[in-house]
Amino acid sequence: MQFFKKITEGLKKTRDAFVERVSDVLKPGKKLEPEDYEALEAALLRADVGPATADRILEDVKERLAKGADDPAAALREAVRAVIEPPAPPAASAPRPHVTLVVGVNGTGKTTTIAKLAHRYKEAGDSVLLVACDTFRAAAGDQLEVWAERAGVEMVRQASGADPAAVAFDGMARAKSRNVHRAIVDTAGRLHVKANLMAELDKIRRVIERGIPGAPHETLLVLDATVGQNGLQQAKEFGRILPITGIALTKLDGTAKGGVVLAIADGLKIPIRWVGVGEGMDDLVPFDPEEYAAALTGGYSPA
Repeated sequence: MQFFKKITEGLKKTRDAFVERVSDVLKPGKKLEPEDYEALEAALLRADVGPATADRILEDVKERLAKGADDPAAALREAVRAVIEPPAPPAASAPRPHVTLVVGVNGTGKTTTIAKLAHRYKEAGDSVLLVACDTFRAAAGDQLEVWAERAGVEMVRQASGADPAAVAFDGMARAKSRNVHRAIVDTAGRLHVKANLMAELDKIRRVIERGIPGAPHETLLVLDATVGQNGLQQAKEFGRILPITGIALTKLDGTAKGGVVLAIADGLKIPIRWVGVGEGMDDLVPFDPEEYAAALTGGYSPA
């Protein structure tokens, strides 16, 4: 299923609420009055876009219409797309093993995101190794192992309570000896306000880098779309410890506040790599700014 269909389905709650409030505003040829912009602003804020990003979008819409655009819906769609930082182009030759360090707070869907990534990479023909550095929760390794079996990939783990950095060390050694394409490192879901746990993440990162120079090649922060603006604070706190290179936004299908995608992309300037739009193994999809903008505003998939 293509991204546009999945993201359209995933954004249904957000889109229905948004379009219902501004359907009269977004008519072709309509000249927008101050009250129309107020309605647009209210709808954007209800979608959890955030005040600063909403202002940026509205100013962009005004500018496009002033320059001769006569379709407010198209102007809004382009303004929404413009605030989303596009993902960086993939490297010409990806390193092998390519290491992704996955972080996030409890309850974001981090473990299932890892499983879905492993599934996608395996389906694409890559060999995948999961590294279970969440030794804090007794059941965490068991949970990841179940997902590893479902995805048909290998996994490195140690007993509950083991030093997470030691597991990372073993994982990097295994990744090199097996010459796998991709290693995905799970970490304990932790509150971003716990300084000692955040420092542990940095230790894991340093061990990974010693094991494979240049790694981790991607540090992926998993955020729950249903928490809205709190995700911005989480990202800022993690960013103080680790160089976050991408975001996976989960549970987008379960919220009417899917505009938080815009607040995150605009406020943090960190590319959104993946969005979760369901519980199935194929329901983690690469983020496409143009098609997101079309799906959010009730438009059509670009040609």
